[in-house]
Amino acid sequence: MNRQEEWMRLALTLAQSAEGYTSPNPMVGAVIVKEGRLVGSGAHLRAGTAHAEVHALAMAGAEAEGSTLYVTLEPCSHHGRTPPCTDAVIKAKVAKVVIAVQDNDERVSGSGIERLRQAGIEVEVGLLATESRQLNEAYFHHRRTGRPLVTLKTAMTLDGKIATSSGDSKWISNEESRAAVHLMRHRMDAIMVGIGTVLTDRPQLTARLPQGGKNPVRIIVDSKLQIPLDTPVADTSVAETWVYCTATADPRKRTQLQERGVKVFTCGEGVQVDLPKLMEHLGEHNILSVLVEGGGTLNGSLLMEDVIDRVVTFIAPKLVGGANSLSPIGGEGISNMDDAVTISNIRVQSLADDVMISGEVCKRKGSDSRCLQD
Repeated sequence: MNRQEEWMRLALTLAQSAEGYTSPNPMVGAVIVKEGRLVGSGAHLRAGTAHAEVHALAMAGAEAEGSTLYVTLEPCSHHGRTPPCTDAVIKAKVAKVVIAVQDNDERVSGSGIERLRQAGIEVEVGLLATESRQLNEAYFHHRRTGRPLVTLKTAMTLDGKIATSSGDSKWISNEESRAAVHLMRHRMDAIMVGIGTVLTDRPQLTARLPQGGKNPVRIIVDSKLQIPLDTPVADTSVAETWVYCTATADPRKRTQLQERGVKVFTCGEGVQVDLPKLMEHLGEHNILSVLVEGGGTLNGSLLMEDVIDRVVTFIAPKLVGGANSLSPIGGEGISNMDDAVTISNIRVQSLADDVMISGEVCKRKGSDSRCLQD
């Protein structure tokens, strides 16, 4: 590893330290180096607060003049909730800026790089670009598609069951796997389940980490508004809850839920929620990432609608058998093996005696429909 890579990896580490807190902004880290010495560093800590470059420049002070700035994402050049970072870099008289990857937000998208070059600052782009894109995978996906990055998470036995024939599912995976799921929830903007999971399990859908953590928005797919008013996810003092139903749902139940602080959205005129429309709506409301922890019915519908981007599966060394035991993905399924959804970039990790397998779904389709808040 050369010295430049070391500085950029430090910037990436700083960026990742704020994971779970910056959305809908990306995670960004910055390092300022002068004559081989670290003189400034910083990370974007939370949306609406100072960006990484500003923190690093403040730490460097007068030492920033003639220095090299390493930053994991192209500095912004537009006025948002904070002033443009390019202006701060130029004012500090930084000599060179090394950028991991260009921002694909249409408000930036090369304009920050051009602004720096016009000011006479040397700019290099592409150092550890892959690592930077992976760090902000959901951000880049949302800016490219307008929709959140959807991760389907399942936990199953070695014979592919998510519950016994009686519906019992606690617990399939071990404590280490469950802790990993809570960390995933902390990192996500939203967590999604179907009404079946709410009725059967009465889940909290929160990130319960030893050090605290951020609770995601809880998304409930409930076409008929069957959600009980006393279920844990109806308690919005813990986390936001958004329920998606159809136009056929009971208006009185909508009012009761709204009085409890639950947001209710109509997505579809028929008997089932329009899932592509739901995803478009989430993207429009700055939900960049969704973790699906539903049952086979919701998972099967999402698969058939082609709205799943990634999968994470925890496999426990247990066997339950039974023709009526539940599987991770229900519905009619795909009839021809040639049409099966394929997964790429497979990663395998051991969690005590469980195995976690993750990968990326290879096909997509689009939708330009919308949801309405009642």
